[in-house]
Amino acid sequence: MTFSILAHDRKTGTFAAAAATGSLCVGGWVIRGDIEAGSVASQGTAPSPFWRDDAMRAMRAGVAATDAVSALTGQDPGRAHRQLIALDRTGRTGGFTGGESVPVAAHHCYEGLAVAGNMLASEAVLDALVARYRRGEGEGEDMAERLLASLRAGDAAGGDSRGLLSAAILVLRPDAPTLDLRIDHSAAPLDEMEALLRAARTSPYADWLDVVPVLADRTRAPG
Repeated sequence: MTFSILAHDRKTGTFAAAAATGSLCVGGWVIRGDIEAGSVASQGTAPSPFWRDDAMRAMRAGVAATDAVSALTGQDPGRAHRQLIALDRTGRTGGFTGGESVPVAAHHCYEGLAVAGNMLASEAVLDALVARYRRGEGEGEDMAERLLASLRAGDAAGGDSRGLLSAAILVLRPDAPTLDLRIDHSAAPLDEMEALLRAARTSPYADWLDVVPVLADRTRAPG
């Protein structure tokens, strides 16, 4: 149904997440992030919004991603139909894929990077997400563009076996406002996401982003 990626750039303090699916409203259902906690993606046949939100609360309190995932999944009798990946504020990751997830379903966790998917054409979709993301390491590639390229790579590798209807990108930086972009229903969500990202980087919206408060300057305003 869905493939997703969570990433952390330790050098810049950026947290980012992206997802795409053959169903509606992937951004509203799947990904959440908090620059002072980390990020999560909760998905599956019966995705749990409680896993998503409870994992964020736990990591904000300092719980490691692996421990948050274990605690939440271990106590849910419906876990076999759900999937969760989490990335905490120090870059540690954890994941869970329920045994009744629609195949192909899997997750891969690394330091500062986690990917997951279900109802995939093949596990090569996850490999493509990781490979394209890592290709941008050390090159100063824009994080939102890098995640969009990763989603495109996953789609090109087979993606959701039904095709795609929605996509989302979330980027959290200490020196910039949150970038939270969603395409909720489209025959070409990645193309529309590219157009939306371009609009977000264009005046007048981009000019406004330069003056609103950010973590590094909570009182920022027009000078």
